[in-house]
Amino acid sequence: MASDRSSNGLLPFSKPGNDHHVDMEAGKQGLEDSDTEFDVDDAVSADPFDIANTKNVPLETLRRWRQAALVLNASRRFRYTLDLKKEEEKDKRRRMIRSHAQVIRAALLFRLAGEGLIDKTVTSPTPCGDYAISVENLSSLTRDHNISALQRYNGVKGLSAMLKTNIDKGIDEEETDLFKRRTAFGSNTYPRKKGRSFLRFLWEAWQDLTLIILIVAAVVSLVLGIKTEGLEEGWYDGGSIAFAVILVIIVTAVSDYRQSLQFQNLNEEKQNIQLEVMRGGRMVKTSIFDIVVGDVVPLRIGDQVPADGILIGGHSLAIDESSMTGESKTVHKDQKAPFLMSGCKVADGVGTMLVTGVGINTEWGLLMASISEDTGEETPLQVRLNGVATFIGIVGLSVAVCVLAVLLGRYFTGNTRSPDGKVEFQGGVTSLGDAVDGVIKIFTIAVTIVVVAVPEGLPLAVTLTLAYSMRKMMADKALVRRLSACETMGSATTICSDKTGTLTLNQMTVVEAYVGKKKISPPDDSSQLHPEVSSFLYEGVAQNTTGNVYVPEGGGDAEITGSPTEKAILSWVVRLGMNFDVIKSKTTVLHVFPFNSEKKRGGVALKRSDSKVHIHWKGAAEIVLASCTGYLDSNGCLQSINEDKEFFRAAIDNMAASSLRCVAIAYRSYELDKIPTEEEHLTEWALPEDDLVLLGIVGIKDPCRPGVQDAVNICTEAGVKVRMVTGDNLQTAKAIALECGILHAAEDASEPNIIEGKVFRGLSEKEREQVAKKITVMGRSSPNDKLLLVQALRKGGEVVAVTGDGTNDAPALHEADIGLAMGIQGTEVAKESSDIIILDDNFASVVKVVRWGRSVYANIQKFIQFQLTVNVAALVINVVAAISSGDVPLNAVQLLWVNLIMDTLGALALATEPPTDHLMHRTPVGRREPLITNIMWRNLIVQALYQVAVLLVLNFKGKTILGLEDETREHANDVKNTMIFNAFVLCQIFNEFNARKPDQVNVFSGVTKNHLFMGIIGITFVLQIIIVEFLGKFTSTVKLNWKHWLACLAIAFVSWPLAAVGKFIPVPKTPLSQYFSRPIQRCRNARNRRA
Repeated sequence: MASDRSSNGLLPFSKPGNDHHVDMEAGKQGLEDSDTEFDVDDAVSADPFDIANTKNVPLETLRRWRQAALVLNASRRFRYTLDLKKEEEKDKRRRMIRSHAQVIRAALLFRLAGEGLIDKTVTSPTPCGDYAISVENLSSLTRDHNISALQRYNGVKGLSAMLKTNIDKGIDEEETDLFKRRTAFGSNTYPRKKGRSFLRFLWEAWQDLTLIILIVAAVVSLVLGIKTEGLEEGWYDGGSIAFAVILVIIVTAVSDYRQSLQFQNLNEEKQNIQLEVMRGGRMVKTSIFDIVVGDVVPLRIGDQVPADGILIGGHSLAIDESSMTGESKTVHKDQKAPFLMSGCKVADGVGTMLVTGVGINTEWGLLMASISEDTGEETPLQVRLNGVATFIGIVGLSVAVCVLAVLLGRYFTGNTRSPDGKVEFQGGVTSLGDAVDGVIKIFTIAVTIVVVAVPEGLPLAVTLTLAYSMRKMMADKALVRRLSACETMGSATTICSDKTGTLTLNQMTVVEAYVGKKKISPPDDSSQLHPEVSSFLYEGVAQNTTGNVYVPEGGGDAEITGSPTEKAILSWVVRLGMNFDVIKSKTTVLHVFPFNSEKKRGGVALKRSDSKVHIHWKGAAEIVLASCTGYLDSNGCLQSINEDKEFFRAAIDNMAASSLRCVAIAYRSYELDKIPTEEEHLTEWALPEDDLVLLGIVGIKDPCRPGVQDAVNICTEAGVKVRMVTGDNLQTAKAIALECGILHAAEDASEPNIIEGKVFRGLSEKEREQVAKKITVMGRSSPNDKLLLVQALRKGGEVVAVTGDGTNDAPALHEADIGLAMGIQGTEVAKESSDIIILDDNFASVVKVVRWGRSVYANIQKFIQFQLTVNVAALVINVVAAISSGDVPLNAVQLLWVNLIMDTLGALALATEPPTDHLMHRTPVGRREPLITNIMWRNLIVQALYQVAVLLVLNFKGKTILGLEDETREHANDVKNTMIFNAFVLCQIFNEFNARKPDQVNVFSGVTKNHLFMGIIGITFVLQIIIVEFLGKFTSTVKLNWKHWLACLAIAFVSWPLAAVGKFIPVPKTPLSQYFSRPIQRCRNARNRRA
């Protein structure tokens, strides 16, 4: 393993700086007592179940742990893990569809290679309803990238006329028009493969090897029972086992089916992309599923192309077509290559497209329809729990084999007696049928011990709690894209958060404005501006924007769309008196340099009606200011900026100190003959950015979100450091950080606590690692700076969560342990690289995700503690009783009921506990901390010892204690065994409360709020009463009187005060697992040294 981080992204266990990954629930287990000979990295690589991070992990690693797991029902155990075979098949099918489309296209191009053939092959369009072209014509046009057909239709303008679309204003918003288009050309949906039916879940649930053996044993027992005792009495033994097995199968299937429905709903939510389209001259937000043929869709960096289409117009538009072609290089789109494919991503530039194909009529639709959405995915806890299940399973199998051997030995040596005291087997006397029946009963007990001992439901408990958490997180405005992110958030030690929209409201308004050296107050008072200055300002803002202003025909307030910054500036100039449409019509756009988060500015070259060329720039105030050589004063006169630069810098600093975002607007003139005329050269032409004339500087207010300071404080208390990473001016970032509580005092605002991106970027790798830990605020950062910070923090042993919204944030989101994309401002590229989407862009929602992450881990630990207590107690009681008396107090049907309480009902009750504030008063859970902590071992041993002691006393001295000496032997045994069974089950019900709070004395806090928990406890108790009092024939129990019931309840009740007292027993800091692993590791190291 590499010293910093292994090839699969795993962090070593004992990295320096990792000692704060401590869980108070775990008794702060650390490595203080670790042996120097204990090479943890070697142990990590040797254990197939030790996968701390499944994000970007190689498939071979995932294959390795599956092969190491002891599994009795693979179809159930691995249902919600990644299906490796299906993943390979999906990749093959994707490549096949891509190559099929490429072959068709290549064949067509080859056939049309001769110029003379092109015109002959273009057939006239076939009318379709109200439209002059059919869906078949459109499909072949875009599928074959048939440029000659497009020319025959008179280009995009002719095609839009055929589709009754106005390429400037889009289609009408009327529902009747949309309905006609869907009828003629289809909807932007594709048929999805149906999920598994309930019957399929039933089929998978009964494929458990142990259950199949029990069914076979039940059938044999049924046949022998009917043969020897007759139909009326003989069917009880076999029938009761068969009924119990069927009940287990049905409850398991119902639970798994509900989970699958939850995952399906979440998948549909993930695919429902929201985007803007132009309809009736205004930008309308709509679902990707509601896009229709004829729609005009604007494209920006990071967008997903929502359907097949033709480019109407664009600047520097580059498309990443790797999702369809498999080639990673970007393809530039212009009038010579105008075809756009659904499912591809906008890598650069801006553009507008006309939709020509939707849904199943696109290659993307065909691809998605042929690939079922796979809900399977690895999570670190699933892998580790498979390891725990395998270990418990091996112990259980060993115990079952011992019990089988002892019982068979006692049976055939004549040491086993029937309830009435007779020897069950006598050589030469007992018939073959009775002997076979006796052996089957013994075999059934052994198999049932395996059913209880091998916890198939343990890894599924992760999925259960994740499915529950994901559903609840949706209500908390967090959409989980990767299951493992839920868990990993519980271990997060730092959150690198954006400022805009996450810590702030993203409701921007211009509150200060400087034109020349004059401060315009109020900022929207146009009377203070010279007409020439206003003209330049309006021209620069209207054309150098991706936003839009729509004024309703009947009058009314203008509707302004675009990014929050664009909307703020457009609103300001509209209030100053700008007529957006008129200004845009006066000039022609020659070339656009879209806003770039690296350069922090965007520009546009315009040709005016008098053939003059103006180049307008807009961006970060101090960066644009540095390129200016002059400025227009409030009288419209050009002044040199050299002497006044300090004034403008001071103005920017003052606005930034008031937590305002500062944007400068500038322009310059340019000669028309210097601009390239050919399109190829024009796209490569770099807009001049020197000798600029400053037009104005605006200060934009974006207030802090209410409650963000409380959220930051919660993180600090929870041991999670919040870092702000923003593209804004360092002074603005500092002011907001102080307001949000990220910086506690102005004295903290010095390097390296606050740092500029370029300074951090300039450090060596080692220096970055050292400085990264101290950074609280990074200003003027580029996406690459964010990536460098994430890498440095991870190398330092931090578990890093990162928020991001831009396309360029994708590498940092991908690299981080948890990538959090913004749902409102985030681009599709950012969302696809993320693990969780924050739907309201709110930092408080990020904190809720941390709570849920910790809750997932805590709930699994509760379930493990509960299940292991049942396992240990049931196994010890049956083994001791079998060896000493040749009989077991808990029979097959009773053990199956215990298994049901444990596996399915127990998981439902404990895995769905909502998060509590207590979780946020701990430090983060270490990624390699043992799953079963010393506190859990203590609780488990206390309860298991108590249950085993009480029930064994009942087993051996029960007749005397219960006063049954005067009863017949058979009845006395039945009452005693019923008492043991009843007390055992009631102990589990009471112990379920203890499992809720492994490290707290008060286990009842908040219990009444968890209705599911209370419901399951109630149902379990009622069913137990029914089983004991009314189903005695099936479960081999007898009715108990009220004294017996009180005795059972008293035995169970003692587990509560016992648990409270047990929590005062101190536990060692070093995890128990280390004591066992050290000798093994020493042997392994010694063997390696000899080799």
